[in-house]
Amino acid sequence: MTPSFSSYLVNDCFGDPGVYVEVRWSKRALLFDLGQNDALGPTRLLRANDIFISHTHMDHFIGFDAVVRVALGRGKKLRLYGPPGLIDNVHGKLRGYTWNLVDGYPLIIEVREFDHAEVRQATFHAANGFMLSTPTIHPLVVHPDTGLFTVLEDPMFTVKAVALNHRIPSFAYALEEQFHINVNKQKLHEAGLPVGGWLRDVKQYVWAGKPDDFRFTALLFDEHRQMEQEFVLGDVRNRFLTISRGQKLAYVVDARFDEANEARIVALAAHADLFYCESPYLDADAEKARDRYHLTARQAGFMARKAQVRDLIVFHFSPRYTGQGEAIEQEAHDAFLGH
Repeated sequence: MTPSFSSYLVNDCFGDPGVYVEVRWSKRALLFDLGQNDALGPTRLLRANDIFISHTHMDHFIGFDAVVRVALGRGKKLRLYGPPGLIDNVHGKLRGYTWNLVDGYPLIIEVREFDHAEVRQATFHAANGFMLSTPTIHPLVVHPDTGLFTVLEDPMFTVKAVALNHRIPSFAYALEEQFHINVNKQKLHEAGLPVGGWLRDVKQYVWAGKPDDFRFTALLFDEHRQMEQEFVLGDVRNRFLTISRGQKLAYVVDARFDEANEARIVALAAHADLFYCESPYLDADAEKARDRYHLTARQAGFMARKAQVRDLIVFHFSPRYTGQGEAIEQEAHDAFLGH
C-alpha cells in the first residue's frame, strides 16, 4: 500500500525545526513550522499553501519571509494556522517592508489563530499593501479532557492541534487521513481500464462522501487513444478499491515535560504512524531541559511508547551536543523500546 503522505524534516536534526508533507497524487503539500527553509527551494514552497505554526520564536518563524517572497506575483492564497498572537506577528512581519509596487499582485494571506474557545481570522491582500483586515471571530470546540481541537478539516484529512506549555502556548499538530484508498491496478488491467488521472477524481468522490449510485464520466487514456466512459461510483469502489485505516503523523516541538504536557502529547500522537518529536537535550541534562521548557530524548521516547506510535523521529537537537546526534537518537530509541 502506497501511503498518501510523504514527509521529511526540512533541515537536519541540528537545524531549525520543520516538517514538509507531500500529499501524493496532487500538487499539494503541508508545512509544519517556518524555520529556515532554503533547503526546500521555490517549487516545494509554492506547493505548501497550508502552513501550521507552533509558535513564533525565531527558529520557528524566520522562514515566513522566504514563503512570501516566492509567492509574490502568483495567484495564491497562503493559509497560516497557529497560536494566539499569530495575526499580530504576521502583520508585524509584513509591516517591515514597503509594498508600493504590489498593487496588482494577487497574493492573499489568510491567518487563523486559535485561543481557548474562539478562532480569529484575518486576511492580508497584496493588492492593498497587506493592510490588516478586521478579524472575524468564530467559536472553537476544544475537547474537555485532551485539549485537542481541529484547525483544518479537508475531505481527505484533518489536522488537529493542542496547546502545550513553553511559557507561551506552543502548538503541537496531528495530521490524520480520514481513510486510505488503495487502487487494485491488476483488477483494472484485467478489466481493460488504464491507470491515470481519472482515479484521482474517483478518490475525491469517495472522500467527499458521494453515494454509491453517483454517476460520473471519466476521460481515459491508453497507448492508442482517449475516450470518455461513464461509471457508477459504487461499482468502481467494489471492483477496484480497498478502503483501510488512514495514515497519521504527529509533530511536537518546544514543550516542557510535565504532567499536563505529557497527557496532551500522548493523546495527540496516539497510534500515529510517524511521530516527529523534538529532543534538544540528553536526559543527563533533564533539569536544564525543564528550565528551558524543552524535552529530552528519553522523554520523547517514553511518550512515543506510551502513545503506541509505529515510528519515532527525534530532531531539534541543541548545538551543545554537536557530534553526539547518534547518542540522542539512541537514547530516544531505547526509551521507545522500553529499555
